[in-house]
Amino acid sequence: MNLPNSDVMEHHHKNLMETQLETLYLVSQILSQSLDFRETQSEVLKVLNDSGNLHHGMISLMDEQSSDLLVSAMHENPKPYNLVRYKPGEGIVGKIMESCVPLVIERISDEERFLDRLGIYNPDLPFIGVPITIGEDCVGVLAAQPMGGLVALDKHQRFLEMVANLIGQQVCLAKKVEDQQEALKTERDSLRRKVRGEHGFSDMVGHSRSMRVVFEQLRQVAKWNTTVLVRGESGTGKELIANAIHYNSPRANGPFIKLNCAALPDNLLESELFGHEKGAFTGAVNQRKGRFELANSGTIFLDEIGEITPAFQAKLLRVLQEGEFERVGGIKTHHVDVRVVAATNKNLESEVQEGNFREDLYYRLNVMPIHVPPLRDRPEDIPALSQFLVKKIAKSQGRVLSIEDSALALLMRHNWPGNVRELENSLERSAVMCREGRINGDAINLSGMQTSPQSIFLKTSMTTAPNVDCNDPDLDERERVVAALEQAGWVQAKAARLLNMTPRQIAYRIQTLNIQVKQI
Repeated sequence: MNLPNSDVMEHHHKNLMETQLETLYLVSQILSQSLDFRETQSEVLKVLNDSGNLHHGMISLMDEQSSDLLVSAMHENPKPYNLVRYKPGEGIVGKIMESCVPLVIERISDEERFLDRLGIYNPDLPFIGVPITIGEDCVGVLAAQPMGGLVALDKHQRFLEMVANLIGQQVCLAKKVEDQQEALKTERDSLRRKVRGEHGFSDMVGHSRSMRVVFEQLRQVAKWNTTVLVRGESGTGKELIANAIHYNSPRANGPFIKLNCAALPDNLLESELFGHEKGAFTGAVNQRKGRFELANSGTIFLDEIGEITPAFQAKLLRVLQEGEFERVGGIKTHHVDVRVVAATNKNLESEVQEGNFREDLYYRLNVMPIHVPPLRDRPEDIPALSQFLVKKIAKSQGRVLSIEDSALALLMRHNWPGNVRELENSLERSAVMCREGRINGDAINLSGMQTSPQSIFLKTSMTTAPNVDCNDPDLDERERVVAALEQAGWVQAKAARLLNMTPRQIAYRIQTLNIQVKQI
């Protein structure tokens, strides 16, 4: 029994609608699989070909730099297409882009504007192209050839417009994600530059010979993965040394994890360093990674390493030797690639002799020792350090600060048992007490810093400094001038005679070398 033509057409349209709905569902599934639209373009065109009866599918997107349309995906194209481009208004595709209006051609060979740059289209079949839009902006073109002659071209056009709308949404989302990733990358790079600048060797303060030795050691050891043991009194800046090592090393892009070993008892220290499994102890409601896992591919800084007990030293030794450990309550062995920088203010050699510190752990840590000298042993660094710290305090207080020579003279007479940390605290107190932003001797005295008997001894000893050969080739110009001034009791005319200079010449040297003159 033959159906009337109207019934046949209705049946055909019903089947076409069902096919297009199914195809649209498949397209939406593909586009939801990945935020990277480039990964899904070819799969969308394949679905249009296999399920939607739309052949030779093509997606072209606008290049933001040139505003040209670049072919970004083709289905079953036998030759390269990624270099094919259309300027706005050029050919059929360029015309759709320029007008942002769909175009239906019943027979493509009859269209004079058809350029056939891809060389794949059947000249006897229709061609449908629709714009891909984001809001009111046209960002690309979706085109295909429907099979079946001129039947239901309007429905094919409408279906391609729906697919193009989904593609436009995906392109918009992908662009937002790409912009966010680029913004995050820019912010990350900016923060890295800032951190490296703050911890760069060129910005570290100190002109004394002992500090120059430290800086040279840092430059050399930062290049490698060698374990470093930073030694020195409390307040000398051991953590700053660790920062400089990490941020100037090949691991600078990796994590930098810190832990003060003296702050935790053994049971908490083990969990903190190695992590724990869920249910390992009361309160362990979740699995947790330890500091060593978090520092993988980076650096871990273990401060106050001399405070850990002998029982825990054995556990730490294994991860330092083998790079492996188990979480608390776990049986799986974890491997990490971590550089270790440790710090201590203890005499570890005495601790080893007394049996308080394992000898094998000592040698594992003491591969590259860096000794940070106390501030009292390098008084010539106090002026530069003070200037640096005053700028830091001024920034935190949001005002302009300066420090006068009378204040520097008092600071250089102090013994500094608290080292640089004490110096910074004294300057901050002085900044609070000073008027008009000028830290002078009165502000230093008001800050509560008292001259100790040992300080008086230092003041006296400056006038009787041991003789130093001012012509020693190992001394730089600044050290030569300071040595001569020390021997001359900071009398410039006398120091000038020691250096075979005129008083005018040594005054110029003092000014250009930024030497703070001591008031004796």
